[in-house]
Amino acid sequence: MINIPTDLEILEEIHEMYISDYLLNIKGREAKIFVPIDCLRVARNLGTDGNIIFGRLYYDLDKRYGYKKNETSIVHFFSLKVGEDRHCINFPMLSSVLAGLINENKKFITTTKISILAIILASISIIISIVK
Repeated sequence: MINIPTDLEILEEIHEMYISDYLLNIKGREAKIFVPIDCLRVARNLGTDGNIIFGRLYYDLDKRYGYKKNETSIVHFFSLKVGEDRHCINFPMLSSVLAGLINENKKFITTTKISILAIILASISIIISIVK
């Protein structure tokens, strides 16, 4: 069965794989903020299919996080082509979205742990009141 990674897993993997490319600003890249990525390589690392990664980036995440700057300018999260570079991710935007997803995940985990602790304490209280 094929793995279906979460947005957080996909973006963490891309960030980890391409942060050095972004920071080094490799010569020949069309735009500093857009880093070309290899969807197949990302997919292999996540144990899934390259088309799933491409589709999530192009059809979902770009629509969700890209925006219209003005009537003639669109800021893409993921772009098919930037100059001669193919399959490019807007790295500063990726970092921002990733930070938000990590924050949401931490809140979810904290809330879940507090809820589990509350259930345990309530169960102990019920057991103590029954035993008395």
